[in-house]
Amino acid sequence: MNHPSLFSRRAWTGIVAATVLLAALPLLNLFFADGHPLHVPSYMVSLIGKFMCYALAALALDMVWGYAGILSLGHGVFFALGAYAHGMYLMRSIGREGVYQSDLPDFMVFLDWKAYPWYWSGTDSFWVALALVVLVPGVLAFVFGFFAFRSRIKGVYFSIITQAMTYAFMLLFFRNNTGFGGNNGFTDFKRILGFPISAPGTKATLYLVTLAVLVGALLLCRWIVKSKLGRVLQAVRDSESRLMFIGYNPLWFKLFVWTLSAVLCGIAGALYVPQVGIINPSEMSPANSIEMVIWAAVGGRGTLLGPVIGAFSVNGLKSWFTGAFPNLWLFALGLIFILVTRYLPRGLAGLVRKEQA
Repeated sequence: MNHPSLFSRRAWTGIVAATVLLAALPLLNLFFADGHPLHVPSYMVSLIGKFMCYALAALALDMVWGYAGILSLGHGVFFALGAYAHGMYLMRSIGREGVYQSDLPDFMVFLDWKAYPWYWSGTDSFWVALALVVLVPGVLAFVFGFFAFRSRIKGVYFSIITQAMTYAFMLLFFRNNTGFGGNNGFTDFKRILGFPISAPGTKATLYLVTLAVLVGALLLCRWIVKSKLGRVLQAVRDSESRLMFIGYNPLWFKLFVWTLSAVLCGIAGALYVPQVGIINPSEMSPANSIEMVIWAAVGGRGTLLGPVIGAFSVNGLKSWFTGAFPNLWLFALGLIFILVTRYLPRGLAGLVRKEQA
């Protein structure tokens, strides 16, 4: 898969146009009253903001799967860890406005906790929480990846152990005595950086920050893919044994892109929490990680832009389908994956390239 320019002139035009359109949505919500033809409902701003978080996670997965050939079925755990790190800061920002009017979150008071456990130390600071958003998924990915890649675990075996990892974390976070909120997780957030989290201006700001991070991550990933490092990553994907024969050690290249992907997923989770208003262990379910793979496959893996399109397309369809036919969505999702694998092996992005050719 050789992409000399990666994004064509038409693709760049589409990226700029989509960015301008997406940036305009929260402004139309703020400046035009309900009932005006140009007014965008608040729920739509939150929904598109959530889709952008999913798109960032799909982009992160594409870096390891599309360009290094590492299929992960456990990226949901990195997404959720970033969300939990930011979520605890939001919980502590509630202060004494909870049901029990305690300095501790309501779930800790209910479970008879007397103080925060050591691993939540400092999370009343936004900057500490921000550091944890990056460090927790990054360190976990580095340690996990180091031992897995050093042992030369790859292919389906690597995919299975990543799925086992996310399932193990999900079971851990479901436990009430671990300090992660159990089944209910974290919710009922009040403010962020002192601003009311439900205020339209705050929601618009979170939305625009998410858009900026998504575009920045897309440009960063493109720069990496276009660099010499990116060519080595593609060599790892295409023929790792030949790469080793000419003197490269794939371990550190795979470890770099794997850790970077985990950090991007953690950031996506951190942006997801304040816009959706909840984080619980179900975000770590293996099904969620598999959905990320479907987003990348539908959009077109190994294209960067394709997984972003796939995340928007699949989740947009999911929002409509679960409203119209709530019991049939999983069947529809499976059918989409089968049809794309059979008739669009390069995804939606490949279809556009074919039309251009």
